[in-house]
This record gives sequence, C-alpha cells and structure tokens, in this order.
Amino acid sequence: MSGHSKWSTIKRQKGAQDQKRGALFTKLSNTITVSIKQGGGNADPSSNFRLRLAIDAARGANMPKDNIERAIKRAEGKQDSDVEEIVYEGFGPGGFSVIVEALTDNKNRTGPEIRSIFEKNGGSFASSGSVSYQFESKGEIVVAKDRSLDDVFNIAADSGAEDVEEGEDELVVYTKPEDLGKIRDRFVSEGMSIKHAAIIRKPTVLRHITDKELSQKAVSFVEKLEDHPDVSDVYVNYEISE
Repeated sequence: MSGHSKWSTIKRQKGAQDQKRGALFTKLSNTITVSIKQGGGNADPSSNFRLRLAIDAARGANMPKDNIERAIKRAEGKQDSDVEEIVYEGFGPGGFSVIVEALTDNKNRTGPEIRSIFEKNGGSFASSGSVSYQFESKGEIVVAKDRSLDDVFNIAADSGAEDVEEGEDELVVYTKPEDLGKIRDRFVSEGMSIKHAAIIRKPTVLRHITDKELSQKAVSFVEKLEDHPDVSDVYVNYEISE
C-alpha cells in the first residue's frame, strides 16, 4: 500500500506540474500573439523586437518549437485576434502599489476575477492611473554572473545602458526601452549569458515592508495574481527587509 500511496502522490504532483506547464505555455502563446498584433501584424522577429523577446522567453521556458510556430501561425491567420492586453491597477495588503498586465480574450471575465483576488487578500482595486505614475518603463537585461561586475559595467556604459544592479548570482542592466535590443545584442556579442530580457515597469518610489506577517501576506498576494491564467506580469513597489 505504501508503494501505491507514493505513486498516487507522484501522479498528483506530476499532474500539478503539467498543469502549471500548460498554463505557462498558454501565457507565452498569448504573448506571442499580442506581440504580433502590437507590431501591426509583423510576424518577423528580426524586425519585431517585442515578438523576438516573446519567442526568447518561450524558448527559455523550454516551450516546444511546434507550440511557438503554432502561436505565430494563429496570429498570422488572424485567429485569436480577440486576445488583448489589459492593465489593472490597485493596492496590495499594507498599501503598496500594484500593476497587473493580463492577456485575455474575455475582459468581462478577467476583470472581476482579478478584482476578487485583490479584495479577498487584503488589497483594493483602483482606477486606471492611480498607481502607474509610480512606475516607469525600462528595458531590463538579466545577465548571469559569470564575468566580473567591472566587465559588465564597462560593457553597459559603453553601449548606453542607464544602470547596473548586482544580485546574488546575476546582474541586472537597465536601459531605455528603445535601447533594449541593441544593448542586449551587444552583451550577446561579448559572450555574456543572457538569462532574461524584457521591457518592464520599474518602481520609482519604494514602500519598505519590515513586518514579517505583512511581508508574508504581500508575497502570497502577488503569487495568487501571478497564478491567474490570464496574468502575464505583476509589478509592485514593495521592498521587503531582510
């Protein structure tokens, strides 16, 4: 019986993993579709940089090539043309600012569901423009820490990047959104390992959380938003103290 019980547990875990993997691939497919729509129907990643980023993200998540090609063909064939990007704003538990970017084919379903996550987890929904002024659009390049900070800083400065931040096992380079492509390509040409590159919303004002219980609520709240099948990105302006 113990063997059967163990196998049942493994099956449940695998099922949950497969479900999450499937949900991720759906999100990535929708991102590809919307990138082509936003690019005026341009399905060529060499001239549609948002599409190029979307394909890179899909490859980084080990999304099969066939899935990527199907997503492109659907967009080219004008299928799924009702998928659109919707931005929601609000406040998390404790009052920090939140921006949620979603890709949906039914905003009448997605909006109430996102609102429900806010209201059931100590947050509050807000109107457009309520918190977006606290964030600015930036290009973000996450570089593996396999070269020295000085090397990365020199390449960043020489290519026109705005800032470099050091993490535990990675370096984050910030750029103007319009410079993201050329600076990313410069790092690649220098043999740097790029973990991620995207246009993000970077907070201009940080809200520091020092209370342990509140920090747990904040993290749990963001995870619930990220787990929603229509949500592509969540941006917050909190910083949790160690």
